Amino acid sequence: MPSLAQKQGGTLRVFHRDSPASMSILEEDSISAIMPMMGVFNNLVLFDQHVPQNRVESIVPELATRWSWSEDGTELSFKLRPGVKWHDGKPFTAADVKCTYDLLTGKAKEKLRLNYREAWFHNIDSVTTTEGDNEATFHLKRPQPALISLLASGYSPVYPCHVSAREMRSHPIGTGPFKFVEYKPNQSIKVARNPDYWKPDRPYLDGIEYTIIANRSTAILAFVAGKFDMTFPYEVSVPLVKDVRSQAPQAICEVKPMNGRANLLVTDAPPFDNPVLRRAMQLSLDRKSFIDILGEGQYDIGAVLQPPPEGIWGMPVEILQQLTGYGPNVQKNREEARGMMRSLGYGPDNRLKVKLASRNIAWYRDPAAILIDQLKEIWIDAELDTIETANWVPKLMRKDFTVAMSLSGSAVDDPDNQFYENYSCRSPRNYTGCNPDRCADRPAIGGEQPGQAQGAGVADRAQADRGRGAPDYLLHAPGHLLAARGQGADPDGQQHLQQLAYGGCLARPLTPLPRLREPERLALPLNPPICHEIDNIAH
Repeated sequence: MPSLAQKQGGTLRVFHRDSPASMSILEEDSISAIMPMMGVFNNLVLFDQHVPQNRVESIVPELATRWSWSEDGTELSFKLRPGVKWHDGKPFTAADVKCTYDLLTGKAKEKLRLNYREAWFHNIDSVTTTEGDNEATFHLKRPQPALISLLASGYSPVYPCHVSAREMRSHPIGTGPFKFVEYKPNQSIKVARNPDYWKPDRPYLDGIEYTIIANRSTAILAFVAGKFDMTFPYEVSVPLVKDVRSQAPQAICEVKPMNGRANLLVTDAPPFDNPVLRRAMQLSLDRKSFIDILGEGQYDIGAVLQPPPEGIWGMPVEILQQLTGYGPNVQKNREEARGMMRSLGYGPDNRLKVKLASRNIAWYRDPAAILIDQLKEIWIDAELDTIETANWVPKLMRKDFTVAMSLSGSAVDDPDNQFYENYSCRSPRNYTGCNPDRCADRPAIGGEQPGQAQGAGVADRAQADRGRGAPDYLLHAPGHLLAARGQGADPDGQQHLQQLAYGGCLARPLTPLPRLREPERLALPLNPPICHEIDNIAH
C-alpha cells in the first residue's frame, strides 16, 4: 500500500493491554514495555524497517554510521554518529556504548535488577573506545557473525552512562525520536516528540498516548468507536477481525507472519521429573485444534525457529513431523500417551492434578484453556493459575511453577538468539532448567548464510534431542490484530513504533517474538492480522 505524504503534528492514540513492571527495555522481556519505549531509544544498528524479513543484509545504521569486522571475526568496530544528544542535553559518546554492554554482560559496578538478555552477550569479552569518543569496538571470545543481528534487535538500545539503572526504570532517557513523559500503572503511558532528534524533520507525530485497558473486548469496542487510532500489537484475535471489519469498515486488516509461539513449560518437580510423563504430555497435544480455535486455521505448526518460507532457519515439515507429538495422527499419539500414563499408575479413576500457571492476559489465557482441555485426554486435570504481568517472568525465572502455559517471541530469526537465551545453562530465561552435560554453552552457532552455515537448524535440532526440561511448542505465533488509523503496514514488526519516527507508516505487521527449548512446548506459527484505519490524524 503506498504511503501518504507525512505532515507534522497529531497525537497517536493507542490502547495498551496491561501495566509493565518498568519502562526499562533492558530489564523487561515483554512487548508491553518494548513497544511504547522503543521510540525513546536508538540502537547502534537496526533492521531496515521497509524490508519484510529481518536479515543480516538488511541491517542499517542508527547511532553507528558504519561498522566493520576484523579479519579473524573477533572484533566488531562501530564508527559513531557525531552530534547526537541524550534527551537531557548531554552528548552521546562511545563511553555510553561501553557502559550499556558492560551493564548487559555483568561487568559494570551497577547491576540490572533483571537481565533477560544477558545470555545473548556472553561471547563479548570487552568493549573498548577508540578515536576519542567516536568509535566503539566489541572484542569477542570467538567469532560470532550473528552478533550484529542481536545488536539490530529492538531489545538492544543504547543506554546513557550518566543515568542509573534505577532511574531508567521510572524515567528513561534516550536519544530517540520521542521523549518519555509519564507512566501511570493501570492508566497510561505517554511520550512526546523530541524536537532535537538527530534525524532532521522527524518524528512527524507530536506524541503518542497509550491508554491501558486490560479487557480486550472493551479495548476493541473503544477502537471501533473511534477513541483510538491503533490497537496494541497482537491484541485482536483472528476471530475478532470480522467484527472489526464489519463495525469499522474504514479499517484495513491484513494477516502477516510473525515469529512467536505458545509453549508448554514443565519443570522437573516430581512427578514431572519422570521423562515418561513429560513425553505423554507431548503426545497429548493436538496443535491443529489450537490453530483452528484460536486462528481459524491461519496459524502454522512449527518448532523453535520460525517455519519457512517466512522464517529462514526453521525446520522443514517432513523433519518436524518426526518430533514427538508432531505427527498428524493425534488419536494414535494419545493412545500411546495413555499407555504411558497407565504404566505410571494413572487412569480414569486416578487422575493427576496440577496447577497450570499462565500470564493474566487473553493471549495467554486462551491457549491455556485449550491446553487444559487436551491434557484431560490423558487424565491430567489442570487448574488455571493466572499471574499478573509484572510478576510473570520473574516467577518463571525463579522456576516457581511446575507446569506453565507461556508465549515466547524472538526479536531475531537466528539460532544464536534461541540457543543462548533459551538453552544455555547460564541463561536466566532457561525456565525449565537444564542438564549441564547435555546443555553445554557451546560456541556461537549462527552463520552468515542461513541454510549453508553450521548453525542452520541447530536450535530446531535441539527440539529433537529431548534433553531434560526443554519445553514443547503448542502453537507457533498465534495471530493477533494490529489496528491503526494510518497508512500502510511496516513489515518488520520487532520495534513496533520506531517507524513513526522515520515517517514511513503508522502501523506495522508484527513479526518476531519467540523462544525455544524442548521437552515441554508446543508450536504453530501464525499469520497475525493487522488493521489500520485511514484517518490521516498524524499527517
